[in-house]
Amino acid sequence: MQSPFVEVPVLPVVVPLGLVVFVLLAWRLKVKQLFSIPRVLVAAALGIYAAGIVGNTIFPIILNAPPRTEAWDSGIVYVPFADYELMDALTNMLVFVPLGILFALVLSQPAWWKVMLAVIASSLGIEATQLLVQDLFGGGHIADSSDLVSNVAGGALGYVLLRILMLVPGLAGFVDRFRWAAPAAAEH
Repeated sequence: MQSPFVEVPVLPVVVPLGLVVFVLLAWRLKVKQLFSIPRVLVAAALGIYAAGIVGNTIFPIILNAPPRTEAWDSGIVYVPFADYELMDALTNMLVFVPLGILFALVLSQPAWWKVMLAVIASSLGIEATQLLVQDLFGGGHIADSSDLVSNVAGGALGYVLLRILMLVPGLAGFVDRFRWAAPAAAEH
């Protein structure tokens, strides 16, 4: 039986989004004269990551969803970890570990607090978009403070893992090839 709802297809949205992110980041590398294969791989990873996150957190978008009768904020879970599964927390953490690593590689001055601000802004952006999509298009996700906390913890873990890798002799030089900052800029 065919669904009575009209959904926005995922791939025609997320594939161009990922390509735009990649092209903008590659262009930034070119303009700043930092273009190299390892850095382009980081740009590609961020493009793929952005597409995957949007595809998995924003969709479905239903164009002909019935009008909502609840208050606009009924789709927000304000109290962290109330009725929240451990696997959900771990999944959200694991999803954001790469973001903590990628932001630390991309930022020109990757101090821990700048990486964390970028992670927090990304998670808040996802949660706000989920709320908007749920309110306007009957989306299937809710804005959840537990997701925010888990995402930020995952981003912090990613940053710490990268810093630990950079302490290992031999790996630090390898990681430096992927970084978009001068070696001294990453020591803050």
